[in-house]
Amino acid sequence: MFEDLEFPVIAAPMAGGPTTPELVAAVTAAGGFGFLAGGYLSVAALDEQISRTAELTGGRFGVNLFVPGSKSAVDLTDHRERMVTEALRYGVEPGEPVWDDDEYPAKLDLVVRHRVPLVSFTFGAPTSAEAHRVHECGGRVAVTITSPDEADLAAARGADALVVQGFEAGGHRGLFTDDATNPAGGEQYGLLALLRLVAARTSLPLIAAGGLVHGADVAAVLAAGAAAAQLGTAFLQTNEAGTASAQRRALAEGGRLTAFTRAFSGRPARGLVNRVLSDLSAHAPAAYPQLHHLSKPIRAAAARADDPEAMSLWAGQTYPLAADGSAASVVERLRAEAKAAVERLDRLR
Repeated sequence: MFEDLEFPVIAAPMAGGPTTPELVAAVTAAGGFGFLAGGYLSVAALDEQISRTAELTGGRFGVNLFVPGSKSAVDLTDHRERMVTEALRYGVEPGEPVWDDDEYPAKLDLVVRHRVPLVSFTFGAPTSAEAHRVHECGGRVAVTITSPDEADLAAARGADALVVQGFEAGGHRGLFTDDATNPAGGEQYGLLALLRLVAARTSLPLIAAGGLVHGADVAAVLAAGAAAAQLGTAFLQTNEAGTASAQRRALAEGGRLTAFTRAFSGRPARGLVNRVLSDLSAHAPAAYPQLHHLSKPIRAAAARADDPEAMSLWAGQTYPLAADGSAASVVERLRAEAKAAVERLDRLR
């Protein structure tokens, strides 16, 4: 599946703005591969992005979709009151904490109609029938997994590849089920440990994801059995990314720790520690996407004010090592670093 890549690096789908058709195209042109982020976009907007990306890449790209989960019945009153305090800082009202399916059925129809060559799924595995629809139009299916058991289920549903996500990754954990009693939503596996555990029980191609920002990281996961490395944080500061200016500044300045929080979306996600993450994480319930809709106007207002303290600053643990510049320059640096890492392994011969 990834044998024809000049360099086995994949630009991760980063929903909410950072992923753009231009970023996907730049990484593809540099010898890698990229995913569009279908999450949160309207069907019309995703349709437009798919057409634009197909034009820029010659059809070499993937699309990521969020698999809808069950509706949480938890009482959101307390969290909403805390969010009202944040909203007042920016002169806005919190959003309505409604549940929806992110227009998943229509988006699945869309990727099938466009014959997208690789469709990835996050927050769960597609049904066997849904995977079959992708296969029927000539596409392949990748599923984000965070545990060996999830890997088994994804394989049984018809996955052609698994995106193995370690706890080091920025943004949302791809957990199939969010355990509300666990701040991280479930058991945490480091990327290398999870790669080895999953590789021991499946022959499917594995895409490694989580905290990869250096070429030596790419070489390490390939040595551990991955077919390719998926990087998100490494591309957040590139010219082609749609990352908000306040987040770019926070990433460049460094100095912040990262932590898991449900405060912004209702699902565990790793981001830079800021005021909202510090103040609201302990009380945030497991209620996705209700909290995403509740916090959306506040996050948008904070971004307009260029204030990172109420934004979801998703980033992986190794974000201080990420660079800016063009996406092509990042890929070329990764390639050079990976080759140097391989040369250092000569002593094992």
